[in-house]
Amino acid sequence: MIRTLVVEDDPLAREAHVAYVGRVPGFKVVGAAGTGTEALRLLAATPVDLVLLDVHLPDTNGLEILRRMRAEGRTADVIMVTRARDVEVVRAAVAFGATQYLVKPFTFNAVAAKLASHRTYVQRLEAEPVLAQGDVDGLFEALRTPGPDPGLPRGVGRESLEAVAGVLEAAGEDAGRTAVEVAEQLGASRVTARRYLEHLVEIGMATRRSRYGAQGRPQVEYAWRPGGARS
Repeated sequence: MIRTLVVEDDPLAREAHVAYVGRVPGFKVVGAAGTGTEALRLLAATPVDLVLLDVHLPDTNGLEILRRMRAEGRTADVIMVTRARDVEVVRAAVAFGATQYLVKPFTFNAVAAKLASHRTYVQRLEAEPVLAQGDVDGLFEALRTPGPDPGLPRGVGRESLEAVAGVLEAAGEDAGRTAVEVAEQLGASRVTARRYLEHLVEIGMATRRSRYGAQGRPQVEYAWRPGGARS
């Protein structure tokens, strides 16, 4: 069992990440922290094999936590979890020893694929205590290759789903968006946008409700559901 620590400052997102990890076979959440101070305390008190580490924290940043971990001799693997797309952030994360990088917003399937790759990496490492060049290459390839994917319905692509999810998350749970509005923002058709929005409702990441205007029939709008995850 891969003992996992989740570090995320937003309470609802933290709850969602804990739920995501708990749904992937071979992983067990042993702690969840909302600040860098709390993360370091848990690392000192609890055996941890893997850290899902947010970059932006209220008292520090994930890169500093990662640097402190390595300076203290902590060898737990780290998957950086962040909105940051800055090349310098990615370069620093790699330099400090992050094994993978997960960019928000993401779905359960994206997390599951990253964790599956990590699980394969750990299994290969445990099976080959003495490594030749080919074995080392295989280990790094396991981290680069997507692991087994729980799959998406026909006609639903991962990148497009995450783009639609990003539109809703950016709007917030109180500001719904119709399929037409999402389509216009992403340059897609209304039918396509609705298909993705309905899938987000199905997996518990969005809610569906009616929007009443001054005239005419009410429109269907979709809103982000923080921490939503289908069990």
